[in-house]
Amino acid sequence: MRRTLRFSFSGNVDWSVLKAHPMFLYRRVVDQDRAVLGVGLLSADERPHFGADGRASDWFFGHLTYDLKNQLEQLEPRMLPPDDYAQSLWTSPRWVIEWYGKEVLLHVHAKDEATGIELVKALCAEPPEVRPPQPAVWLEQTTRESYLERAHVLLDHIQRGDIYEVNYCTERRARLPGWDPFGAFARLLQHSDAPFAGFYRFGDHFALCASPERFLAFQDDRVLAQPMKGTRPRSADAKEDRRLAMELATDPKERSENIMALDVMRNDLSRVAASGSVHVEELCGVHTYEHVHQMVSTVSARIRSGYSQFDAVLAAFPMASMTGAPKVRAMQLIDAVEERARGLFSGTLGFFAPDGSADLNVVIRTVLYDAASGQASLTTGSALTATCDPEREWEECVLKARSVIDALSHGG
Repeated sequence: MRRTLRFSFSGNVDWSVLKAHPMFLYRRVVDQDRAVLGVGLLSADERPHFGADGRASDWFFGHLTYDLKNQLEQLEPRMLPPDDYAQSLWTSPRWVIEWYGKEVLLHVHAKDEATGIELVKALCAEPPEVRPPQPAVWLEQTTRESYLERAHVLLDHIQRGDIYEVNYCTERRARLPGWDPFGAFARLLQHSDAPFAGFYRFGDHFALCASPERFLAFQDDRVLAQPMKGTRPRSADAKEDRRLAMELATDPKERSENIMALDVMRNDLSRVAASGSVHVEELCGVHTYEHVHQMVSTVSARIRSGYSQFDAVLAAFPMASMTGAPKVRAMQLIDAVEERARGLFSGTLGFFAPDGSADLNVVIRTVLYDAASGQASLTTGSALTATCDPEREWEECVLKARSVIDALSHGG
C-alpha cells in the first residue's frame, strides 16, 4: 500500500536527474494543473489492473503503439511493426511523483520512501544550465513529389467512396549521436508549452512528446475524448493571429474533417457506453497553443456496467483523428501508402491512478530517439478529404514538424 508525502514546489524540474533511471514516464495534464511521473519498475503487464470498485488497483503508466490495431481489427499490414516498443505495456512504478499547482506529492511504498524523498528533492532542485544543442539535419524520408503522388492515390479512393477521410503521415530522420534527450525535453516543454506532453524512457528508447491532443480522460466511469483536426500557424502580429484563428474556425474543409473524426469517436465510445450517455460538449472549438491554432471537439460518455476504463481505451483505439473514416478501411489504405509502420507514433502515452482518474494523450509532435544508434525520428501528418488541396496538406506536415524542430533548437 502506498502512502503519500507532500512537498512544496518551486516551479523547477531538473530532468537530468532521471539519467540514472532506465524506465520512466512523465505526462502533463494542463487543464487539471497536474503532471505525473512514474519512475522505476515494480511490475509490468499488457494491461492495467482494476479492483472491484472499477478503479485501478495501483498506479499504472504505459503506452499503446499504433500497430496494436492489427490485433484489435485483425488487419494484415504490409510492413512488420518495429520492435522497439511492445504493442501494449503498462507498468506499476516504484515511485510516483505528482505535481498539483505548487505542491508535489510522492506516492510510495514504505521500503522505497527514503530513496523517493531523495528523488523528489533532486528533481525539484534548480536545474543546471542547458547547453545549446548541436545543429541537426532532419532528412525527409518521403519527397514532396512522392507525397503528392500517394495523396492522389488516397484521394482517388475518396472519390470512389471507399473512405471519406484519411490521415497520411510522413517521417523525418536525423543522426544525433551523443544527443542529450533530457536537456532536449526541457527545451521542448519550455518552448512548446504542450498541454499533454510526455517524456518516456524504456532503456535506450526515448519519446519526447509535445502533444497538443488528448485521446481520453477518465474519472471513474466518466470518459472524455477530444479529437483534434485542423491547424493554422500562429502569427506574432495580434491582428493577423486573430485572423488565422477565425479562418480556422470557419474553414469548411477543416470543420468537415474534425466532425468526421468526432463521429468516429462517438461511434467507438458507444460500444462501451451506457445507453444515451454519449454527448458532444464542444463542436469545432479553436484552441490556441504556442506555435499553432488547433480545432478540437469534445465528446463525453459514461462507461456501461461490466466494462473497465481500459475496455473503453481499446474500443476507441487507434484514435479517429490519426486514422480516418471509415476507420478500418482508412487504416488499410494507410498501410498501403506509408513507407513504414508507425510504431509508437499515433499511439498513446498515459496513466491510470487509484483515485479513479486517468489520462491518455495522442503521440504526435514527438521525437523518437534510440540512444544506442543515435537515430531520431519525427513523423507528422494531415487529413485528406474530398475538398482538400494536397499541396496545403504537405505544407501542414512541414509546419507541424517545424514546430517541434524549432522548439528543440532553442539553447535553453
